[in-house]
Amino acid sequence: MKLRTILIANLVVLAGVVAVAGRNSFPSFSQKKTVVPALRDGDILFQSMGGGKSDAIALATKCKWTHVGIAFLEAGQWTVFEAVGPVKKTPLDEWIDQGDGHYIVKRLDATAATMEPDAINKLRDSATPYLGKAYDWQFMWSDEKIYCSELVWKMYEEALDLRLCEPKALKDWNLDSDLVQRTMKERYGSAMPLDEPMVAPATLFDCPMLDHGGGALNRLAWA
Repeated sequence: MKLRTILIANLVVLAGVVAVAGRNSFPSFSQKKTVVPALRDGDILFQSMGGGKSDAIALATKCKWTHVGIAFLEAGQWTVFEAVGPVKKTPLDEWIDQGDGHYIVKRLDATAATMEPDAINKLRDSATPYLGKAYDWQFMWSDEKIYCSELVWKMYEEALDLRLCEPKALKDWNLDSDLVQRTMKERYGSAMPLDEPMVAPATLFDCPMLDHGGGALNRLAWA
């Protein structure tokens, strides 16, 4: 009996040694998981994308959120309608990754409009004429080319007759920084359209008709 007890004790110790050795001998991997809030069709998603264009937008609008899209559930998968390159549908995971996992969700206040299935379908369908259109690097208000916040604004206005915010003339933004001035000269030359109406992610973000619907400000790393 005593011998059996000793053998069991030795096996327990040996198992512990092997476990520790294994943990020290083999690399460990961290699995990143994105925190995704419970989305609803028509939710407006904001993120900050890196690069000179986004930095200039952040300075001009005094807001960290420089890109925006609209989420819809399609064939059981969440998709974001966005204007980046061409206007397209991007799987939610890919959309989140392009902002390095940082994003905020806002949705229409129930007092502004009721998002019944018919309204959701109209909102989704309103994107159809814009799909495939080129990105508008000059932020003009025509429909020939489209930029991100213009797409969101026009979808809500055309489908639900809701003006989420009022466009502002280019001259009314904060244009004093060197980066903003340099970016404007690259895009417009000497003919800057200072009276051109524009909508920015910042003005959509501050829309009083939108409630905070959740988001993720970082990644969770699980060892």
